[in-house]
Amino acid sequence: MNQSRPGVTRLADVVASELEKRILEGSLKPGDRLPSERTLALDLGVSRPSLREAMQQLVSKGLLSTRHGGGTYVTDRLDAHFVDPWQDMLKGNPMLHRDLLEVRHMLESQAAALAADRATDVDISRLDAVYAALEASYDRDDLVHCIDTDVAFHQAVAEASHNVLIGHLTASLMRVIRGHVSNNLVHLHARPQRWNQLRAQHYAIWQAIREHKPQEAARAASEHIDFVRQSIDDKERDEERRSSALRRLGEQPPTDQLA
Repeated sequence: MNQSRPGVTRLADVVASELEKRILEGSLKPGDRLPSERTLALDLGVSRPSLREAMQQLVSKGLLSTRHGGGTYVTDRLDAHFVDPWQDMLKGNPMLHRDLLEVRHMLESQAAALAADRATDVDISRLDAVYAALEASYDRDDLVHCIDTDVAFHQAVAEASHNVLIGHLTASLMRVIRGHVSNNLVHLHARPQRWNQLRAQHYAIWQAIREHKPQEAARAASEHIDFVRQSIDDKERDEERRSSALRRLGEQPPTDQLA
């Protein structure tokens, strides 16, 4: 009786799988340029023809793109189909911000708990570096850099959870709400007491993860999102009061308050 022989795994398939894993785990991020063909082949321990074939597989999947004379890059395919439509929807439906905060609450509290449980020494070192950059932006009172490092901090926590979907969903969510995060930080920055509370919340998340305390990490992340939600409510109330006062004076509120 004839028995079917198991398929032989081709080297190019193994290489493609390794590169795909690096994209999924976030080692290779959207927009990253891959190392030179020679360097990458040496890193993976394969021949350049096998590497080329593997890269072509990922180009066909839409995970990589090649630019004539400009190298090979990781695409944003895993994120773009989520990000693009929701960014447009948010502009016309402000109430969706509340729904997104509920998702952030679930996602970030779970990410913090998993990070506290699973983070390796490498993850902790990276989180320390990102947190130090965030603290430096607070100390310099550098609001623009603070926005960038705030987003980077939450992403580092998500990736330390070692859950691929949490990492990518957090990255996508942050891209969707980045403008909203920016506006809220501007609002908090003008209120020193609230700004210091925000700073303390990031510290609490960082410390709980470093000390591998999942419940404390989840609680700190939940309290942070609750604080953000309340800050947004306060901001909207303040803007409505200001608009009302301007109307009583017969003046038109700025268009950004009508958006």
